[in-house]
Amino acid sequence: MNLNQKEVQLITELKTQEQLCVQKYDFYANQAKDPELKKLFKRILKMEQSHYDMLNALTTGNMPIIKNRKAGAASYQPQATYTGDSTAKEFDKFLCTDIIATEKYVATAYNNDLFYFASPEVRNVLNAIMTDEQNHAEMIWMYKTANKMVA
Repeated sequence: MNLNQKEVQLITELKTQEQLCVQKYDFYANQAKDPELKKLFKRILKMEQSHYDMLNALTTGNMPIIKNRKAGAASYQPQATYTGDSTAKEFDKFLCTDIIATEKYVATAYNNDLFYFASPEVRNVLNAIMTDEQNHAEMIWMYKTANKMVA
């Protein structure tokens, strides 16, 4: 598989975004107050690392295999751990809100960039990652909803 200069540039930019997601989820998993949220952040961290690895494979001329993904957000059942208002809840709410914004940005980047690629196989890989990013945001939203962190 040969990528043109524009495609390599776009993948490089997407890799930068995935690396930032990996770093954010790692940092947030260590900062979160709620063990349930820590667990969710660590779960998504692994998926973000997988995205980075898939993009890296593309840059080295290898077509990554899109693994059969679990139902994503449909399989996530968050447990409500916060029953009232607290400083810890507000802190975790901030982390969730920030990471949802990050996921929205990254999903949009994939949506915009995938149309520049000539290869339908590469577009399929990017589309699968974009869908994962949307599912990540939905999972965080589900956590926020379960813990009454949304208006």
